[in-house]
Amino acid sequence: MATEAASHPPYPQMILEALDALNQKEGANKSSISKYMESKYQGLPAAHSNLLSASLTRMKESGELAFFKNNYLRPDPSAPPRRGRGRPPKPKEPLPEGAEVEASSPRPRGRPKKDPNAPPMPKKPKVAAAPPPPSSPSPAASKTGRPRGRPRKAKPQAAAQNGVGVEAN
Repeated sequence: MATEAASHPPYPQMILEALDALNQKEGANKSSISKYMESKYQGLPAAHSNLLSASLTRMKESGELAFFKNNYLRPDPSAPPRRGRGRPPKPKEPLPEGAEVEASSPRPRGRPKKDPNAPPMPKKPKVAAAPPPPSSPSPAASKTGRPRGRPRKAKPQAAAQNGVGVEAN
């Protein structure tokens, strides 16, 4: 597979040149950068749009370009660096002079491992259950004398026998 030498400079250089040539205060979007590059350099590769997107993303992540309102622009050198997402880390206090740094590693996460050399723990003695009283009426009855579980629903037969709620014709 023979490849020809590129007749154009590298993409980051072309992008910065396009931003300077377009000379817009609020930056330039991807399509205007692409149009400028296509008009100035002939023989761009077929994957030009993919290469441009990858270069713009790489330059944005490295800090060479700033991205604001869908436009790429050169970062202001006097502007403070933008902070990433999430809570910033706590500032570390400097060690006083003469203090030595401990070489131990930080404590690992999670529950500590059992010591295999430790003696086994004694087992707890089991408490014997008291025998049930001999006068219990059934095995389902509890100490209170009531059966276990929820009581059954009351049937509405008593109200119908008295004539309450029944219409007469």
